[in-house]
Amino acid sequence: MAQNDTPSERISLTVNGEPRQIAAGASIADLVAEIGLDPAKVAVEHNAEIAPRSQLAQIALGAGDTLEIVHFVGGG
Repeated sequence: MAQNDTPSERISLTVNGEPRQIAAGASIADLVAEIGLDPAKVAVEHNAEIAPRSQLAQIALGAGDTLEIVHFVGGG
């Protein structure tokens, strides 16, 4: 986010059924990092389409987008 005196513009979207805001121009990878998840261990559905993990940094989010994020947990 910008380090200036003007607050950055925020957009509203829905993540796992919950309203959320993020900086305008953010990518899915930015959102995943903001949530605190590892992009290598998530599956993301963006507006009813699976987003390829290799493209999460290239897919820009827009106001009103809907995302479902599933985090994979290892263990045995």
